[in-house]
Amino acid sequence: MFNQLFKRKALDEMIKEGEEPEHQLKRALGAFDVTMLGVGAIIGAGIFATIGTAAAGDLSRPGAGPALIVSFIFTAVACGFAALCYAEFAAMVPISGSAYTYAYGTLGEVIAWIIGWDLIIEYAVGNVAVAISWANYFKTLVAGFGIIIPDWLSTDIRTAEKIPGLIANAPHIFGIPIVFNILAFGIVALITIVLVIGIRESSRMNTFMVLIKLAVLGFFIFVGVHYVKPANWTPFAPNGWAGIQAGAAIVFFAYIGFDAVSTVAEEVRNPKRDLPIGIIGSLIISTIIYILVAGIFTGIIPYKVLVQTLATSQAEPLTLALQYANIEKWGNLVVGIVAFGSVVAHTAVLLVFQLGQPRIFFSMARDGLLPQSFAKVHPKFRTPHVTTIFTGIAVGVTAMFTSIDEMVDLTNIGTLFAFILVCIGIVIMRKREPNRPRGFKTPWVPLIPILGVFSCMYLMLGLPWITWVRFGGWLVIGLVIYFLYGYHRSKLRTAQK
Repeated sequence: MFNQLFKRKALDEMIKEGEEPEHQLKRALGAFDVTMLGVGAIIGAGIFATIGTAAAGDLSRPGAGPALIVSFIFTAVACGFAALCYAEFAAMVPISGSAYTYAYGTLGEVIAWIIGWDLIIEYAVGNVAVAISWANYFKTLVAGFGIIIPDWLSTDIRTAEKIPGLIANAPHIFGIPIVFNILAFGIVALITIVLVIGIRESSRMNTFMVLIKLAVLGFFIFVGVHYVKPANWTPFAPNGWAGIQAGAAIVFFAYIGFDAVSTVAEEVRNPKRDLPIGIIGSLIISTIIYILVAGIFTGIIPYKVLVQTLATSQAEPLTLALQYANIEKWGNLVVGIVAFGSVVAHTAVLLVFQLGQPRIFFSMARDGLLPQSFAKVHPKFRTPHVTTIFTGIAVGVTAMFTSIDEMVDLTNIGTLFAFILVCIGIVIMRKREPNRPRGFKTPWVPLIPILGVFSCMYLMLGLPWITWVRFGGWLVIGLVIYFLYGYHRSKLRTAQK
């Protein structure tokens, strides 16, 4: 049984399955589309929501202060090691499924299942948090136009219990308060419809949103640089390396997304060339923007002032900085523009992650590890419509009724774990199949993959212990499902009997 658990799937067989007519997706994306998808996934909730906490710290960890810039650079280097490994795999095995597919071909079926289950944390669970955050920003944005959305229609029950009077004033049916977040469900439903219609249409929508949020971040940099005071960068690292490490572990959330590019491998016209460009290009573009934004943010608002602000204000760091700058002329308009950019940024992240999760389910179903209905492709749109709708319902409904207080940390640890296994997989493939054609080769193997493993592990150590407990529990649940269903229905195993 042990050997069966670690049975590997031949890479050539994976590629052949992706070319079967009933499982074939529409190839419509080029290098620019792929890069924009990467930027769309990376630049979002992270930069608009987490840099305040990363700079100020919280009750369980110190803040980075102005050294937040170093935190971003350190995290970018760690992600860069993983990105180089992802790029080689994506060019060598242009199949939907991302790290799940790579693990199946290198580490065996049970590890592939663990990674596929783990990626649900990154994409689906992470998107629940993004959807809830989107709802908060959208509610604030429309309130500026005089449109007031009732709290009972835009709040989950757990949060409502902490707000005095909300449950008492909400409508009741048979004594049960009606409280749910219809905004979070609505945006997920809208994006699900777009994703079912087609990959090309989804890509165009994403590119449009990426250009808007890049323009808004550029606007923040242009306006904010005039209010920077170099004295605010001193002391540069008020909590030393401990603060920098903690900040890096938090802002890692801002980098999650470049790996989502590999999930659309079967929809790229020239994957061997365009996937590496998209993965590495989107990471470089995002890092440059992050460093500039972090420098402006910490230059406007002093560290001592930041640590005294409320956590809710730190969750909207860019608008917080502009409000602190006290811009006399057009101040409200400037803040409004940045708030609008945040809504667009959240929407783009939702789009790309809602695009990625169904394709992982699709690949797992094609291997027999999930029900075969998950492997169906829409006859007209050539998209994995069943898994797209399933993911949309699951994320949307969950976002209506839950409060994801610590999902950022859980998403981070799940993603870092996937990065580690991809780095290990590259070393194994270089030994096992050194002559296999590679459209892109990770340089300095095994040094780069080893550095990727250790840097990701180091970032994981910066996360709270409760996150490790939750992550372990999630993997145990996944293994139970695998042994009850996937193990007995695996196409790789049944074909060998």
